[in-house]
Amino acid sequence: MAYRIGVDIGGSFTDFALFDEETQTLKSLKTFSRPDQPGAEVMTGIQLAEERHGIKPHDISYFTHGTTVGINTVIQRKGLKLALFATEGFVDVLEVGRLKIPDMYNLLSKRPEPLITRDMVFGIPGRMDASGEELEPLEESAVAAAVAAAREAGAEGIVIALLHAYRNPAHELLVKKVVQDRAPGLPVFCSSETWPIIREYERTITTVIGAYVQPRVAHYLTSLQNALADAGVKGEPRLTKSNGGVMTAEQGKQECVQMILSGTASGVIGAAYVAKVAGIDRCMSLDIGGTSADVAVILDGEPQYGVGELIGEFQIYIPSVSVSSIGEGGGSIAWVDRQNVLRVGPESAGSTPGPACYGRGGTRATITDAFVAIGAIGHSNLGYNAVKVDVEASRRAVGELAGKLGSTIEATAQAIIDIAISGMYTDTSALVSRFGIDPRDFSMLAFGGAGPMMACFLARALRVKEVVVPTTPGVLSALGGLIADVKNDFLTTVYVDATPAAGPRIVDEFARLEQRALAWLRDGQGYRGEHDLVYSAEMRYRGQSFEIDTKLDARAASQGDMDAIVAAFHREHERLYGHADTGAAVQLISIRLIVSGKTVKPEFPRLPLQGGHPVSKGTIPVYLDGALRETAQYWRSDLRPGQRFTGPAIVSQEDCTTIVPPGSRVDVDEFANLRITDGSGQ
Repeated sequence: MAYRIGVDIGGSFTDFALFDEETQTLKSLKTFSRPDQPGAEVMTGIQLAEERHGIKPHDISYFTHGTTVGINTVIQRKGLKLALFATEGFVDVLEVGRLKIPDMYNLLSKRPEPLITRDMVFGIPGRMDASGEELEPLEESAVAAAVAAAREAGAEGIVIALLHAYRNPAHELLVKKVVQDRAPGLPVFCSSETWPIIREYERTITTVIGAYVQPRVAHYLTSLQNALADAGVKGEPRLTKSNGGVMTAEQGKQECVQMILSGTASGVIGAAYVAKVAGIDRCMSLDIGGTSADVAVILDGEPQYGVGELIGEFQIYIPSVSVSSIGEGGGSIAWVDRQNVLRVGPESAGSTPGPACYGRGGTRATITDAFVAIGAIGHSNLGYNAVKVDVEASRRAVGELAGKLGSTIEATAQAIIDIAISGMYTDTSALVSRFGIDPRDFSMLAFGGAGPMMACFLARALRVKEVVVPTTPGVLSALGGLIADVKNDFLTTVYVDATPAAGPRIVDEFARLEQRALAWLRDGQGYRGEHDLVYSAEMRYRGQSFEIDTKLDARAASQGDMDAIVAAFHREHERLYGHADTGAAVQLISIRLIVSGKTVKPEFPRLPLQGGHPVSKGTIPVYLDGALRETAQYWRSDLRPGQRFTGPAIVSQEDCTTIVPPGSRVDVDEFANLRITDGSGQ
């Protein structure tokens, strides 16, 4: 018997998806996260898997997980003390950035302090031009002097990001050699090796973030490898990546920039798989955990991708599943400001001490406590019995705020929920505008420990078509990591006019990318199964400032058919912006190849529809929509495909609680998903 295990480490809980390869069945469990000791929660989960499900460590054939170590290192600013070697005359690249302020509507908004302070930036004489030709030779003596100065200043690593290195990395590689000769053992990172994209700031900040987190990520991964091996887990652990794929832990130590958004990506991959199986072609995923609420767009079972995702206060320009943070999570703390106005977040109670209802020392009211105070939660334990809900503790915490506001506990709790939903609505509206979608045409797939608890209220405000709650919403991110394919992106910048004359070069460049991709898949990952190759190019009309990533037909890409490549760009431009200029000159800036090897996916069989109305476990008083209402309570495990019931209702299960507002209708579909509409079917 062999098991594949996927793990997602969240702010409050760490989730485990346990897949039996023989029976094709899926089990799950949760344990508290340990931000004070990253990795400890993983070993606790391995022990619980044996105690509760009889899964011994040597039965685990495949292990993958998402980690927040990298992003937390940036947020907490606890990374490596770095020096930056930049082209002389361009040493202010991190300060100048893109001359944007974080909040364009706030005149007092300030850009964050760079991760590398100005006194740790050293100018290197020598210059490449925009075509990659050398204008000024590199001065090795100046590099040696910069290395000595950086070491004297206490540098623990060196980032090399020189002008136009995406076209010709020769100067960067020479600087790297000098650093290694002069300071053996000092970590050194080249922008041309990290992610060789056009644009100086974007390439530099991406390399800086990767270098900044590398030691802590490498230490964490080494500790995890040793702990799993000591426990008897066979095989190399894998990590989920920002692009929705997985890679080995060994590769993660060297390319940690690729897995810095692994946790959020896993959830969207899981949601996309559920949406595809259920036949939902237009979907918004809503992942609400203990610390944040995240949303993504999924079309035809495929998540949307992008670059420039936020890592704390900074953007990183690697291919990532496009996920937007739209608000706070279940552990976000409610408080009253100096003007006696109720606020929610951004501070979170996390897992320690957690919400007041957890009974772990928390005394401040959170969003979860608000749902306890209105009576929606507290009728069953949470997190696979990890938490026995302390209702009175929640009411005391919310009551303290109610006293300050001169209101009742229930009304204050309702206000906390309304404020949280209002903030989510505002941020989701911005996302809807960015993607140019109509939420009325979309389903909202809710998951995470708090997603089903809040989804119907947000969906009602957005007027989405329906809310879909999968069978195990609390651990869907862990499932996403488990089913993610082995995947990597390969890119090269070409910067040519998209004319037939460029065809032979495009053929050669794609051939080189394919060679690298297959070597990575087979030699680096040990993958021997079937693989897919996806070709794309970043193109723009001459004179435009930014490119559009355009998927290409494999034949057109491999044969350098520039007419077909340009036609694909025109179609994509028209799809995005409603128009295309087929007579305008087109530039091809970079080409990209994505290689992926398929992993085993659990099968979700169609179940026979039984129909009828489920029998509730009784009614409970819940304060919903400004009134105390007798609300039916159902156990998720008792619901059968084809059954239907109406709100108000509470659906309890081991990993989360689903709240159905008054007037909503719930249908259990053939895959046992809950499909919640406003009752009219619209």
